[in-house]
Amino acid sequence: MRRRTSWSKVADAAPTREQLLTLIEAAGRVADHSSLRPWRLIELRGDDRRVLGAAIAEAGGDDEPSTKPLRAPLLVAIVASYRPSAKVPRWEQQAVAAGVGHALSLLLDEAGWGVMWRTGWYTRSEPVARAHGLGEDEELLGWLYVGGRPEGRQAGRRRSVDADGLLTRMPG
Repeated sequence: MRRRTSWSKVADAAPTREQLLTLIEAAGRVADHSSLRPWRLIELRGDDRRVLGAAIAEAGGDDEPSTKPLRAPLLVAIVASYRPSAKVPRWEQQAVAAGVGHALSLLLDEAGWGVMWRTGWYTRSEPVARAHGLGEDEELLGWLYVGGRPEGRQAGRRRSVDADGLLTRMPG
């Protein structure tokens, strides 16, 4: 995890669906109060990315489709899929979905893939939700952009974490 970083540019290679399924099975082991599994993932490859580009353009009132989804050969949409529960509030279910997305990004990184979690104002837009087939109890949290790590390039630098400054004690 200390070596993990975001890869803003990736090569055209991508994990196969079978490779992805193995990693998703592991990512799905995140802490999940009441085992609700309040998440799902959507795989976008090929022309799916163009459909997303058109939806982003529609959301922004642009004439030309966005080329952002074409920056990686594979996008994995992370969706919070809320379940009815008297014990598990909506925010906690969203945290589980985000945890699955983060765990998957770590697993993809460990497997040697370039990964970056991308978001934007349009993640919550109606055209983008429609393009993903989201239900009324679902929210898009963003996409993992996944591809090969370009030869001769290194990942961006990350500042070290000030663990002592971030770990505090309860006041009093």
